[in-house]
Amino acid sequence: MRYSVDVGRVREIQAGINELIFKGKKNALVGHYAGLFPFAGKKMAIHTDGVGTKVLVAQAVGKYDTVGIDAIAMNVNDIVCIGAKPLAGVDYIAVQKEDAFLIHEIMKGLVKGAKESNIDIVGGETAIMGDLIHGEKRPFDLAFTVVGECGNRIITGKDIRPGDVMIGLESSGLHSNGYSLARKALDVKKWGRQMLVPTKIYVKPVLEMIKNANIHGIAHITGGAFSKLTRLNKNVGFFLSDLPKPKPIFNALWNEVQDEMVMYRTFNMGVGMVITVPKKEEKRIIGIAKKHGIKAQYIGEIIKEPGVYLANGTALHY
Repeated sequence: MRYSVDVGRVREIQAGINELIFKGKKNALVGHYAGLFPFAGKKMAIHTDGVGTKVLVAQAVGKYDTVGIDAIAMNVNDIVCIGAKPLAGVDYIAVQKEDAFLIHEIMKGLVKGAKESNIDIVGGETAIMGDLIHGEKRPFDLAFTVVGECGNRIITGKDIRPGDVMIGLESSGLHSNGYSLARKALDVKKWGRQMLVPTKIYVKPVLEMIKNANIHGIAHITGGAFSKLTRLNKNVGFFLSDLPKPKPIFNALWNEVQDEMVMYRTFNMGVGMVITVPKKEEKRIIGIAKKHGIKAQYIGEIIKEPGVYLANGTALHY
């Protein structure tokens, strides 16, 4: 079973978009976890994202009060990767018809996610588009945009070097990526509730790590999964030698997919965030994660050979 999205083609499209947007602009942070802009003498970060086809699982199960958490998580987790503190955001909800119950349930999740991230929702858009939005009994789409303030140092991954270690922060489940494949591989009637477990929000522990440790790189494991570690630094290699034992939902996916490369290029496999630091910072990072109730462990080290590799040598990079 294969992932229906051609990631290579997507990257070509993204390169074309970046060429149009950033042509002639110097020092732009291109293709990273957030965009940067100056405001009132400060450097700000901005990012927008949705929850993909996880909304179809919510529709199939008839449970709508958690996808708002996902929408917040996908954004705040991204901008902390460059060292920015999330401050505020706006939502976008598109529905087929006027449905007060549906919108109320979605908003419950958004408010909960905002509270956990310590951000304010300052506005948004609710669009009624019957000609465009179709699907189950209550079809909808959802996206969020977040703005944050950068600290003294923008963390891009340029400081990553051979010998650094990678610490994986445990995920809560599938999070919000890979659902085009997961919905084909899993019986939603059996796995739907577990598929809807909200994306873990890492803002508070990661900001504390940035404040108290020498962080060389941070990666949110989302679309493309571990293959996107190269986003941090294309001049080094990421050797994933000690990944955690997958949770049952990933084992169920493996039973259908039966392709190691597809699994580790599509799903987070139990690791929602990767923190890359000098070896001496390993215990400090794990300790901060534990303080916030998040399991963390050493998952590998940085090597000289560029790319992303599993312990058995399987290459995950494109």
